[in-house]
Amino acid sequence: MEQEHRDAESQRPLWKRLAWMAGIWLASVTVLGTVAWVIRLWIAP
Repeated sequence: MEQEHRDAESQRPLWKRLAWMAGIWLASVTVLGTVAWVIRLWIAP
């Protein structure tokens, strides 16, 4: 069962895997920036 999952995942197109990685990275940078901005407003309004 585990091997079938790995085979299916490795057959996905490279651009699709890279798009997911870029999307996750962009979302994490956005969330981190928002949290930093809120903390900055809280500390020095």
